[in-house]
Amino acid sequence: MKKNITILGSGFSSLSAACYLADYGYDVTVYEKNSQIGGRARQLKKDGFLFDMGPTWYWMPDVFERFFKDFKETHEDYYVLEKLNPAYQVYFGVNDSVSIGDDLKKIYELFEKEEKGSSKYLKEFLKLAESNYNVAVKDLVYRPGVSPLELISPKTITKLNQLFFDIRKLIKKRFDNPRLIKILEFPVLFLGAESSNTPAFYNFMNYADFGLGTWQPTNGFYDVVTAMISIGKDLGVKYHNNSTINKIITDKNIATGIQVNGAIIKSDIVLSGADYNHTEKLLPKNLRQYSDKYWSNRVLAPSSLLFYLGFDKKLNNLAHHNLFFDTSFDLHSKQIYKDPQWPSEPLFYANFTSITNKHTAPKGCENGFILIPLAPGLNDTEELREKYFNLVIDRIESITEQEIKESIIYKKSFCVRDFIEEYNSYKGNAYGLANTLLQTSFLRPKLKSKLVKNMYFTGQLSVPGPGVPPAIVSGKLVADLINNK
Repeated sequence: MKKNITILGSGFSSLSAACYLADYGYDVTVYEKNSQIGGRARQLKKDGFLFDMGPTWYWMPDVFERFFKDFKETHEDYYVLEKLNPAYQVYFGVNDSVSIGDDLKKIYELFEKEEKGSSKYLKEFLKLAESNYNVAVKDLVYRPGVSPLELISPKTITKLNQLFFDIRKLIKKRFDNPRLIKILEFPVLFLGAESSNTPAFYNFMNYADFGLGTWQPTNGFYDVVTAMISIGKDLGVKYHNNSTINKIITDKNIATGIQVNGAIIKSDIVLSGADYNHTEKLLPKNLRQYSDKYWSNRVLAPSSLLFYLGFDKKLNNLAHHNLFFDTSFDLHSKQIYKDPQWPSEPLFYANFTSITNKHTAPKGCENGFILIPLAPGLNDTEELREKYFNLVIDRIESITEQEIKESIIYKKSFCVRDFIEEYNSYKGNAYGLANTLLQTSFLRPKLKSKLVKNMYFTGQLSVPGPGVPPAIVSGKLVADLINNK
């Protein structure tokens, strides 16, 4: 008889784990508290506008392909990918922006134009980044974080020195131009950490950016969600939405099931892809691995203030992905990590998928997604949201030299309160734990509970870390751990 596994939450790590576990022969059921499957990668449809509610950057396409290949599929069986050109636009002020092209030749030319001689150093920097990528993403990331010995191999030994100095030092050692430094430090935001607190080894994200490029599925990230659900259903996975988990049922120190919407569901194994801190609060206090003090001492990745906007006209002077770096990187970073507060002069990101895929907005219209990184745990009020909405819209209008505020016909905000209410997110974080040296691999919360038999975890607060590709990998890691126990 097949063992029964219940999975809490339906984000990418849960969807991935469900597919692998079903393929290994388990009877798998996924429970999602919200009305739509997909976790933070839900899709918002309103008045003809289509929005990704969470992830919008499709990086590391090889990780997605490895997932599909494990099920004898490719992404092409489910969705169309387009490589973006430009990959993204970076704004430093009025009439002052640069485009990151879709191949290395264009990027080398851009760097050389900005700082004479820098293309030579960029080639050396990206050679190191590619080497790190091949070690990190094609090898280390697929290890379950059980032992520090996982980090030791003939390949990783040569990389160990990069763990003891930060990526900012690595960048500044080679580049002087502050604009180029900002562009090179930007991918670290995907790791949810400061460049000055992130090991140099993580420059592999620069290879993910420049070397592999930025892609876009036709209907956004929800194309990936529907693909994974489809694979899961073909393997027998069952999915239930509107299912609030009240508690995890234990017999002594063994997980035996869950309580869903008040009903008891028996299970041989319980796996949570929901927020790790929240999940442990569903267990008796004596069976929680990590204390409140432990969590309060972690370096969290940021939260975010998000705006989903519909415009009644097409916009000018904007790309699909846009980074507004016209203010201080260091000041904003300080107000996230060192002196948590609402940022005085925030950097922000704006996405307009209808520039690439016109069907994501009504004819003649544009959709917009704006993200301001914030310190987690901040007081979140409608007044503050409106203040920052006006601030970023005014900046977009000024920098791109067009009026857009009066053309907004749809507007929805999402911030710290919503991350807590809708995702049970610890302090309203958006990306999990930052990938600092002391929160890497085996130093992250474990995939397997050390106190509760048959209890497992997956997702961005566990191994390997934040981001969509790592979440997909996390699902495979925990599935293999369960299957090989």
